[in-house]
Amino acid sequence: MQIHVVQQGQSLYSIGQAYGISHEEIATANELSDPSRIVVGQALVIPITGSFHLVRPGQSLYSIAQLYGTTVEELARINGISPTSMLQVGQRLYIPQRRRTIIDTFLYVETREATINTQVQEVRTRVEEDLTYLAMFSYEAQRDGSLKAPPTDDIPEIAARAGVLNAMAVTNLENFAFSGDLAHVFFTDQTVQNRLLQNIVQTAKRIGFSDVHFDFEFVRPADRELYNTFLRNARDRFHPAGLTLSSALPPKNSPALTGIYGGIDFKAHGEICDFVTLMTYEWGYSYSEPQAVSPLNQVRRVVEFAVSQIPPEKIFLGQNLYGYDWTYPYPPVTGVAARALSPKSATNLAIRRNANIQFDPVAQAPFFLYWDNNGVRHDVWFEDARSIQAKFNLIKEFNLRGIMYWKLGLAFPQNWLLLHDNFIIRKR
Repeated sequence: MQIHVVQQGQSLYSIGQAYGISHEEIATANELSDPSRIVVGQALVIPITGSFHLVRPGQSLYSIAQLYGTTVEELARINGISPTSMLQVGQRLYIPQRRRTIIDTFLYVETREATINTQVQEVRTRVEEDLTYLAMFSYEAQRDGSLKAPPTDDIPEIAARAGVLNAMAVTNLENFAFSGDLAHVFFTDQTVQNRLLQNIVQTAKRIGFSDVHFDFEFVRPADRELYNTFLRNARDRFHPAGLTLSSALPPKNSPALTGIYGGIDFKAHGEICDFVTLMTYEWGYSYSEPQAVSPLNQVRRVVEFAVSQIPPEKIFLGQNLYGYDWTYPYPPVTGVAARALSPKSATNLAIRRNANIQFDPVAQAPFFLYWDNNGVRHDVWFEDARSIQAKFNLIKEFNLRGIMYWKLGLAFPQNWLLLHDNFIIRKR
């Protein structure tokens, strides 16, 4: 696969000619709504075998071979040049298809009664080739130890038939918000805790879950060890029942014992749980100033800390399948939430507004500005082929277990194309 960034004056037809494929193939791969309309700065995935590299200043055959995990001799042979050739800036080199590594994938599905039929269909499109785990979000733990279940329809059965493992996401959501007070009840009231764990095991067996995934957020710093003990008790209940245990971890980059992440002990979670997922997103969020949702520089800091505490083969890198459209004046001044949108919707919006897409080299994220019909400025940050490839490279660099996606239902066709170009998805 090749990632191509649209330049001034280019059309889909001319881009296809440059790579020796039809413009229809490019349009289909990227699910373009109107193939006759593209915008400067738009990233396109070109569905070819292998890719091309344009030589940049200071690069040599050796440095380029290192970049793509091949040898100078192989690169020279494929391109019909001498291994000692001096490269010219802008020279195009063909790079053979990369060696794919094996990873796990973990995808949340947040079901709603009003949209359950659509979600069932979306699950069918993902389970065969794209997923190792599918997580039902969420079973809300109640103060008496019971569970409030989400609508599931036949999603777990569809996943199981395709060889996907079902994960039961259990949360401390109460009145639509995560509650540290609620989590404290489960940690300190042994009767409630026992009832909760028993109900989880019974539900998992009845529905067919293989993994129990705790997403407890805003845990009090003072409850840090209590949470660790709760997880140990859960593991001792779940493993004999044939269930694995996993947890969702916040984007923490230090062992700080205070603040909103102070109640989460990365090292203990890594020791107790079978695997963990890093929620490496929401730097840019509904009520923040405009910025990348998962900037690579910040994500890298979290990963570096995580692998210092937890074996990398237990770690899933979290990835958002959405961006945000902020309206000026921005939160927190206005209190008006930014609008979430899928990467495909963001690109279509840039095309409709004829807004050139820019790319932040530090955050490794695309963004654009536009003015609406009332003359109000908007800032949009989202994900594209370049930003997701940067995250895939991070997974390979740190030998992580895989990638976790939040969440199903947000169109990002480029992600799935590049996922399979980079990785072989494990079925456990």
